[in-house]
Amino acid sequence: MASLSSVLVGCFLLAAAVFLHRNGASTTTTTTHLHFYMHDAYTGPAPTAMRVVSGRSLLQSTTDIVDGSSPPRQFGDIVVLNNALTEGPDAGSARVGTAQGFGVRVSEGGLVTDLSMHLVMEAGEHRGSSVAIKGRIDVGVGVRESVVVGGTGRFRLARGYMASSSYDYSLAAGGVVEIHVYLQH
Repeated sequence: MASLSSVLVGCFLLAAAVFLHRNGASTTTTTTHLHFYMHDAYTGPAPTAMRVVSGRSLLQSTTDIVDGSSPPRQFGDIVVLNNALTEGPDAGSARVGTAQGFGVRVSEGGLVTDLSMHLVMEAGEHRGSSVAIKGRIDVGVGVRESVVVGGTGRFRLARGYMASSSYDYSLAAGGVVEIHVYLQH
């Protein structure tokens, strides 16, 4: 009797596997390349990024020698962002989404941030989808890579990486960052 049960269970599992394979349990992977520009504004009438926790400077003085102000970034700073993503580098370029997240300044001797960010798509074929990014951003490096840790909507279960580089950027005021995202989903 035990062998008949084993045969029936085996047949059931085989039938379920065939059914799932024929009815949408696809193993195909789509590759998507996203390219846009992030506008990061720390100053002006409507800043889109803001230091919410001020860390400490590891230098002798925590003020700038020239004007007496504190340095633009220091160890322990936490910055939140809600930055526009556009098709081109100009602020008037068509908006495609929003970059929302936060960064923590983690390096005592350099300009390195631990970044956690969602790229929320608001236009085009990817509208309503998002990509979750996690990474180490070293401003001193020309092209910085971060990992895609997931996504929503069309990017559900996404994996891949983001490559970012300064297009026109100042640590004090912000600026424009060029972003390429390479996804498999």
